[in-house]
Amino acid sequence: MRAFVVVADSFHTKLLRRHLQSVDRYQVLALSRHRALVFQGDRDALDEITVPGVPRTMAEALGEELTDPHLTVASYGGVGGESGAMYHGHGGRKDEIDIDTTRFFRVVDRTVFEHCSRPSGLPLILAALPEHHQPFAEISHNPSLIAHGVRIDPFGIPTDELRQLAWRTFQPRYRQRIAEVLDAFAQARAAQRATDDLAQVGCAAAQGRIATLLVAADRVIAGRLAADGRIDCGDLADPEIDDVLDDLAERVAATGGEIVVLPDAEMPTRAGAAAILRY
Repeated sequence: MRAFVVVADSFHTKLLRRHLQSVDRYQVLALSRHRALVFQGDRDALDEITVPGVPRTMAEALGEELTDPHLTVASYGGVGGESGAMYHGHGGRKDEIDIDTTRFFRVVDRTVFEHCSRPSGLPLILAALPEHHQPFAEISHNPSLIAHGVRIDPFGIPTDELRQLAWRTFQPRYRQRIAEVLDAFAQARAAQRATDDLAQVGCAAAQGRIATLLVAADRVIAGRLAADGRIDCGDLADPEIDDVLDDLAERVAATGGEIVVLPDAEMPTRAGAAAILRY
């Protein structure tokens, strides 16, 4: 994403909309036997989020209710956290370890659903060692959990590498969602309920007739959207002039329409904006 600076008497929100839109956003649950972290991101960034109510460790989840209170766990090495765990006890404790792990996974699954997935509505990618995927999937009741996650120790790699792996996992869903949006635009256009003519898009935005607005992320059209939907061209050097595409997005959002910000190459037209009309 290229850097962009604009000075105008209105807020420029298109890049922020792209960052916040749900079409290419996802959450990642980084999980081990004794640790859980939640991340949120898109194709460009992945950041850890602190979610009240979601335990970060087995101790937070189970407290003093461990099956074997005498069992201790030591974690070693790893960039950004643990890469392995060594168990110290009196032997024959595998069953107790498995019971506590299952209980921990249940608490994590329930709290992540309640405090992350349900409020955000975003898909959830599990990042964990291969042996933890099936046990977690078997106990999970989270409908947002993607079937195929990232099979690696998430605490042993840099966050950016985790982002790359997560996006690779999420990308097929993203492609499907974009295909659905583009297909909806094509069908609406065939039924004369869509347009990429900027003058028509401006009028429809002013009248509250746009259900979905597709906007090119890196395209800038200098101008201003008047109250009646008329588009006046201008120069970005003028502080009263902004990006028309940004103004259109703000107007459509104000009337309850959906805005989808796409890379230029994925737009269905070269106009910079395309609208699916309500009527």
